[in-house]
Amino acid sequence: MMLRKSIVCLLSVMLLAALWFAGAGSEPRKAEAAPAFAKGADISWVAGMEAQGYKWKDKNGVQRDILDILKNDYQINSARIRVWVNPSSDYGNGYLNKDRAAALAKRAKAAGMSVMLTLHYSDSWADPGKQTKPAAWAGYTFQQLMDAVWNWTRDVMTTMQANGVTPDWVQIGNETNNGMLWEDGKASANMKNYAWLVNTGNNAVKSISSGTKTIVHLANGYDNSLFVWNIGGLVANGATFDMIGMSLYPSASDWSTKVTQTIANANDMIARYGKPIMITEIGMDYNQPAAAKSFIADIKTKIRNLSGGRGAGVFYWEPEATPGYNGGYGKGAWQSDGKPTAALEGFLN
Repeated sequence: MMLRKSIVCLLSVMLLAALWFAGAGSEPRKAEAAPAFAKGADISWVAGMEAQGYKWKDKNGVQRDILDILKNDYQINSARIRVWVNPSSDYGNGYLNKDRAAALAKRAKAAGMSVMLTLHYSDSWADPGKQTKPAAWAGYTFQQLMDAVWNWTRDVMTTMQANGVTPDWVQIGNETNNGMLWEDGKASANMKNYAWLVNTGNNAVKSISSGTKTIVHLANGYDNSLFVWNIGGLVANGATFDMIGMSLYPSASDWSTKVTQTIANANDMIARYGKPIMITEIGMDYNQPAAAKSFIADIKTKIRNLSGGRGAGVFYWEPEATPGYNGGYGKGAWQSDGKPTAALEGFLN
């Protein structure tokens, strides 16, 4: 009888272990440890550029994999990747659905990078001037819209995990200065709806990966009144999220002033809400590499030294872009000859 009980107990333990390792347990997975300070790059155009025949060289003119150059030459330890719901535009231009984004994330992880996802909740660009619902969600009631946010967010997360990637950070929306999923989630019209959508996205991420940090990301990191209104409105309406993200795109002539204003805003956000700060997008004209290098070095150092150690990192937006890529983007960090500018040297050390 004792032997039979022992065998039954052993089999039970083995079954539970099998279920756990198969991912069948009820507990959400935890993200792998994020870097203490993220030095990052948004690489969302990489696969599309490669499909178009682009190749990159290092500063010595040697052709290498772009992720290898970013990580080993410029100490980039994290990759930011955007995800659209049902993009209709050409993949060659880097418009990523969940499967293409997961393939790029898998590649970034294999290169030794941590991963941030930017969920646009749109079929195209979501930014301060437009937050257009995916076409498939256009006629939804608000409850159906929240259900769609929940289901799609979980779908993206499970697709990532099926590719061996558990993101360290996920943005719930992109540059949501006036909310998301307009008109229902427009913050100036209905802050509560905006907060509920953020909550839904946050909870969906946490249901898959409890350790992944969620981010609310606004443009114009120097604009304290915007952040007090938006982030304060979310908090007042019960929104749950982990971090505050900021964009900053100064010029070669005003970057020092804009950094000073952004750091003051970041410290104010920390004092008010106690949340870490991530600069999730920066950039400067490619033809001002010396100023860009100084800008990156300065904001990197000052974010790292934010009060309470709450500066989490800085990401450059699409440094792999060559001058004029994709209809005129001019803030990349690679030249038309395939070699980098000096800008990313600001990330060193």
